[in-house]
Amino acid sequence: MADTKREIERKYEGPPAGGDAPLPDLTDVPGVSGVIDKGVAELDATYYDTADQRLATASLTLRRRTGGDDAGWHLKLPVSEGVRDEIRAPLSDTVPEDLTALVRSRIREAELVPVVRLLSARDIRHLVDASGTLLAEVSVDRVRAERLSGGAGSAEWTEIEVELADDGDPAFLDKVEKKLRKAGIKRSASASKLAKALDDTAPHKPEKAEKAEKSGKAEKAGKPGKAGKAGTTGKVADVSKATTKAAKPEPPDSTPRTAGDHILTYARAQRDAIVELDPAVRRDVPDSVHRMRVATRRLRSTFRSYGKILDRTVTDPIGVELKWLAAELGVDRDQEVLTEHLTTALDDLPSDLVTGPVQARLSTWSGARRSGSRQHLIAVLDGKRYLDLLTTLDTLVAGPPLREAASKKPEKVIAKAVRKDFEKVADLVGEALELPSGSERDLAMHDARKKAKRTRYAAEAATPALGDPAADLVKSMKSLQTLLGDHQDSVMVRGALRELATEAHEAGENAFTYGVLYGRAEQRAAAVEAELPGEWEAIEDKGAV
Repeated sequence: MADTKREIERKYEGPPAGGDAPLPDLTDVPGVSGVIDKGVAELDATYYDTADQRLATASLTLRRRTGGDDAGWHLKLPVSEGVRDEIRAPLSDTVPEDLTALVRSRIREAELVPVVRLLSARDIRHLVDASGTLLAEVSVDRVRAERLSGGAGSAEWTEIEVELADDGDPAFLDKVEKKLRKAGIKRSASASKLAKALDDTAPHKPEKAEKAEKSGKAEKAGKPGKAGKAGTTGKVADVSKATTKAAKPEPPDSTPRTAGDHILTYARAQRDAIVELDPAVRRDVPDSVHRMRVATRRLRSTFRSYGKILDRTVTDPIGVELKWLAAELGVDRDQEVLTEHLTTALDDLPSDLVTGPVQARLSTWSGARRSGSRQHLIAVLDGKRYLDLLTTLDTLVAGPPLREAASKKPEKVIAKAVRKDFEKVADLVGEALELPSGSERDLAMHDARKKAKRTRYAAEAATPALGDPAADLVKSMKSLQTLLGDHQDSVMVRGALRELATEAHEAGENAFTYGVLYGRAEQRAAAVEAELPGEWEAIEDKGAV
């Protein structure tokens, strides 16, 4: 079984290979009482990736390493700058299936092959405090890289690595860095050994230099080639072509300008979130399923709200698949939330209002309705339908089905779409308020909640273009969504309580407590219904964008 270690480290440039170890006296670092020489470890690591380096592009590394005290397979997933989760598995001749699954959203059906071999002589020192507790491990690595696929280059370098001890204070790394900087040591320009190895051993491609030379000659001759400035005709085909370029990774100074730019940026972020959250969902990281589900809903809502920008004849079938994925992600989540509501409500009751084995029945009822879908969800994520959806989303953001309005200024096109969604919310809330309390009003309020959520997501996508008005609408719709969500929770809780009371009665148990809980849930729904007119009036006064 694979286990996980949170790795917090910083890398620094060392002298050329073969030079002297560049470390200063680290006993001067505040908090350090001793520097223990742990000797030199010989490490042999083979890194795996797809032929087109999909893992490296996403800053993921997968390796098989021997030597040292952690020999085995290591998959490193980025968390934030300088922080990674290292997933470990025992040594084997082939990539462990557990680790392959964690990169499935990146590699899809592509084969993992050896790409680089790194041979490192690691000179290790432990920084300890007065009690002998490890603060950080500092190593000087002399590295030789050998390209195994996509070329046959090699490279050598020396680098310094400072890794924080488990449960250590990250601020300690700042103290070490201050000492290293005073010694003239600077941060490494490469995020990892693999990144540097791939860069330093990349095969020479003369055709690129030749193209660059031709491009330079064309510019001097005043003849812009294909790389020259493209005109905009306003036709759908031309807009699609222009934005297809924008759908590729953008340079740091790239700023969305057209309506299509803004919506694609938001859509791309949701696609990225789905892909990036996949390993967390597989590892059962808290809240990961919910966040992935939200990303699928945001993307589907974007397709529906911005049909004037993205052709719905193309996006509607994708929306069907996103709805399917959201449902699969919610199989256990909805039941879990309902059980939490019921448990909390039961805990809030005075003990003299609890009669019979209510808690036991609630646990049995909840367990019977949970599908045990952990395995089912993993099967979904490994399945062809899900992987095909990811590939379809890649294709869409790379070559989006843009309509003519996509080339227009966002202030008009995006604002109009948001206002249209807001008007639909207004109609649904108005309908709900006109109905008497009961099942019809319950359904109308639920429909209004779903539309409020969609309008919120549309406003989120619009915020970079429209600024504060869109941001204010996000807040308004979130508030409305929460209020209507409380009402829907009451509806679901009352339905569950009716079911529980029936089961208890048939088993000869006292159903009094279920009736008390039902009454409280009914009161909560009534309170929401009473609050809704004032809440909606305040939102209407603010208006849309």
